[in-house]
Amino acid sequence: MQRMTTAEATVATLLAHGLDTVYALPGVHNDFLFDAFFKAGDRLRVVHTRHEQGAGYMALGAALATNRPHAYAVVPGPGLLNTGAALLTAYSMNAPVLALIGQIPDAAIGRGIGHLHEIRDQAGIIARLVDFSARIRSAKDAPALVAKAMKSMFTGRPGPAALECAIDVWGREGNVSAIPSPALPRAPKIDEDAIRKAARILGQAERPLIIVGGGAQGAAEEVAALSAMLQAPVLAWRRGRGVLSSRDALSVTLPLGHELWAEADVGIGIGTHLVYQFTQWGVDKNIKIVRIDADPKEPARVHKPAAALVGDAKPVLQRLLAALVRHNRKRPSRQAEMQERQAKWAARIGKLTTQIGFLDAIRAELPEEGIFVDEVTQIGFAARLAFPVYRPRTFLSPGYQDNLGWGFATALGAQDARRDVPVISINGDGGFMYTANELATAIRHRIPLVAIVFADGSFGNVRRIQEERFGNRLIASDLANPDFVKFAESFGAAAERARTPDELRAALRRGFRRRDLPTLIEVPVGPMPSPWEFIRLPRVRG
Repeated sequence: MQRMTTAEATVATLLAHGLDTVYALPGVHNDFLFDAFFKAGDRLRVVHTRHEQGAGYMALGAALATNRPHAYAVVPGPGLLNTGAALLTAYSMNAPVLALIGQIPDAAIGRGIGHLHEIRDQAGIIARLVDFSARIRSAKDAPALVAKAMKSMFTGRPGPAALECAIDVWGREGNVSAIPSPALPRAPKIDEDAIRKAARILGQAERPLIIVGGGAQGAAEEVAALSAMLQAPVLAWRRGRGVLSSRDALSVTLPLGHELWAEADVGIGIGTHLVYQFTQWGVDKNIKIVRIDADPKEPARVHKPAAALVGDAKPVLQRLLAALVRHNRKRPSRQAEMQERQAKWAARIGKLTTQIGFLDAIRAELPEEGIFVDEVTQIGFAARLAFPVYRPRTFLSPGYQDNLGWGFATALGAQDARRDVPVISINGDGGFMYTANELATAIRHRIPLVAIVFADGSFGNVRRIQEERFGNRLIASDLANPDFVKFAESFGAAAERARTPDELRAALRRGFRRRDLPTLIEVPVGPMPSPWEFIRLPRVRG
């Protein structure tokens, strides 16, 4: 037994579980927690941000870039709510983010007295944003709860966890037993009958199509092997990009995937909700669905599949590949066919000339292992269609939340956690200003992120909709911007302006050479060609 404060026991357990960084914004409710952070010395880095939103998004970016747990710590009430968008996005992206949230005095919780930062049913709010949540009530309880939270993030459906602790409990001492070591979650038993059923369906398929989401990011080798065995194209949109390299002719994005969905007799969903396919493109009796999901509730949520395999994609696919050998029919190569079809769609998507010109410049300078962080912007929409991605976890996109303003702070977290590779953040002028204040964090902690701000003086997508659908009745879509170069320089960042793809390439080269200083590149742009004809695609089945 050791005598420790609740905060010290919490930090000791975090360290024992390999967590070495906390993104945080201090406040009186967490004073004893931050004192425990200090006492951890060089075993724990505290990256303090200028807004709680930045702390939450940085933890998210770090988790997405590494697939390892990352934590943030904020005060209750406003602090928690300021991180709400980041925590919600972590849930929707199945990201292992641990939120450490303060609380009002223990005896006052739930009484509505009016304490500083009091919020009605804070625990209930947190529970709706994470997979696991609990309140730490004493030093002796802290290690087991922290260990349980860490384990929960990789049990079943991966996702975030949260722990709250009262202001007067963090500093309270108690006897603490041995700090628990990390415990690997028990993998669900693979259903061999379901494996055999799926293998028979896939083995006889004539026109199979694989659709991958974020849950397939850890199974790139197995997806590539399945694609090759079946000669099945692999459709990736947003979170699935990079699972199969864009160099593979069978790797497709949304518009060609839509065309292939209309032809497919079997659809294989791996780590994806299949939302576009089920709710927009349609499904009928002529296509059989095979699903691989970590969450046992997911497969039948919208459409009952012909075969459902539950578990982590990598081991499930390994078993499926082994079983498929005896069922798979002989298949001719689809290489030439897919190259021809890819070329036709590339020519059509080529109408997005402005976006593709800048994306080509980024791709030419960003190394294959470099990380591209998407944003809800005209360049981002085009990137999901036309930016080549060669490796898993190198294209970070916000998934179905698709929340404006997530990108810059998330990219800061990705770059902080992956100092070994360059990270690029693309932003519109609208989204960038959500967390532009975190340039101060980048300077303070020497985070060498390169951020591009494509500035058109408006919420461009909103403006287009108002022009095209509402008779050009423009409202709340114009922006008053700073000089972004001077803005970044005022923080001490490197900054420059690029007006053409060639100028952008040169600026990126200079930015990537700086490894202890953030860089901002402003790119003034006007209206861009609309990408929506390639994204909002019509029903083709059912």
